[in-house]
Amino acid sequence: MKLHTLRTTTTDPRARGHEIGTRHADQVRDVSARYLAHFTVLGIPETTVREIVARSHDALRDWYPGLAEESDGIAGAAGIEPWQVAAVAARTEVLAAAPGKGECTTAVHVPPAGGPPETIQTWDWHDSLTPDGLLLSLVTGAGRRVKLFTEFGTAAKIGVNDAGLGLHFNILHHRSDNASGGVPVHAVARRVLEEATTLAQARDIVASATVSASTVLTVVTYRDGHAAAASIEMSPSGWAVVRPDADGWVVHTNHFLDPGLAGGDASLPESVSVERYEHARAVRGGMTGRSATERAAAFCGGDGRAAVVCVHADASQPGHEQWSTLLTASLDLPGFALDHRAGNPGTAAREGLDRF
Repeated sequence: MKLHTLRTTTTDPRARGHEIGTRHADQVRDVSARYLAHFTVLGIPETTVREIVARSHDALRDWYPGLAEESDGIAGAAGIEPWQVAAVAARTEVLAAAPGKGECTTAVHVPPAGGPPETIQTWDWHDSLTPDGLLLSLVTGAGRRVKLFTEFGTAAKIGVNDAGLGLHFNILHHRSDNASGGVPVHAVARRVLEEATTLAQARDIVASATVSASTVLTVVTYRDGHAAAASIEMSPSGWAVVRPDADGWVVHTNHFLDPGLAGGDASLPESVSVERYEHARAVRGGMTGRSATERAAAFCGGDGRAAVVCVHADASQPGHEQWSTLLTASLDLPGFALDHRAGNPGTAAREGLDRF
């Protein structure tokens, strides 16, 4: 995956979208075409895609209209129809019509004795869908500065804001997921980054969104020398907050941890979510008090690049069934920075992480 960087001070959402779509028109058009083809391969008819996308875009416009304006601005500048960009923005909502496995691993440490949080995440996805990724720095209308990583067309995945809040993103699957087209879960992540300064505010934003697909946002804050974190699980049937363990670590993969929501968990064994969760918990002690690069090495543990959290594509599978770790990321809240390396934690440990 090639990472592109855009720093914009445009505060008007549609104008910001126009800037993104103008600067990265080729990437916007390419990613949209790839996702639409992917939906076809999965057996989701275009009429179904368009119906889900239309409802999801309407839900977004009702819930957080600026992001709908930004999406439409991207489409206009890139020269494609608004629904084609909105289909990427709502790709998780479309995929709820044909759920599959999802693979991402997040680990966050809030030192009980005080000090900044220590975080790491892998983002695992189809490299055939995401040859390009976006590192976006923006300023909201209220003056909040945000830095984030995302796909071209989706609102946000991983990021930080200048109020000392950061966010990691993992897909979940629940029996209540459906094709009704709710607020895009990536838009929920973006609104948290743009508006929240505390865990309570992030929780309230999640609670305000009517979603049709499931996700967990692991939100972390740092203020006055004290760190706090929680994983906020969301599904169409409800939401829940998962707190760190007594040692300050909160780990999440792609299955529900809240006892109430776990009863409806629909994750697939092929995602090895449980195995990745257990691995991250087993190596967490070695990640404590480390730099981002050292943390990546410790995340692999003794297995190195063969660790279960380093996902490698299986070339024997068809393209839409090939998964790999496309990004390793860590958040620096005091430094208002996102450290990243395209590739798995083994690559990050070997090559180091760049700072955005």
